[in-house]
Amino acid sequence: MHPMLNTAIRAARRAADIQLRASRDIGRLKVSNKGPMDFVSEVDKACEATIVETLLEAYPDHGILAEEGSEGKAKNAEYRWVIDPLDGTHNYIHGVPHYCISIALERHEQVIVGLIYDPVRNDLFTAVKGAGAFVNN
Repeated sequence: MHPMLNTAIRAARRAADIQLRASRDIGRLKVSNKGPMDFVSEVDKACEATIVETLLEAYPDHGILAEEGSEGKAKNAEYRWVIDPLDGTHNYIHGVPHYCISIALERHEQVIVGLIYDPVRNDLFTAVKGAGAFVNN
């Protein structure tokens, strides 16, 4: 398996742990509006921080483009991670178990690695450019 994909999977699973723990007590979740029908929760932010930390620990020279605003130090890096730490926040904050974690890796603005992880169903969708796409391996 592609080493950068392995790192993204590790990051997604760490974020999923946060989501699953917090989903047990949704009523205590702090939520704010970014815009009309556009919400952000403390879980979005915690997941993004965990993902970014995991990715940059392995690849400190990579850039970051993340939904909640996290950035890597490398603005014009050859590689850039694109992250939605909680894709489906609206569902999540209403207790609807249809949400996921989305992570992609660009090289010179072309996506070369991608994953979608559904922590509720433990389904992992992965793709590597030129190597195919898979569900749960």
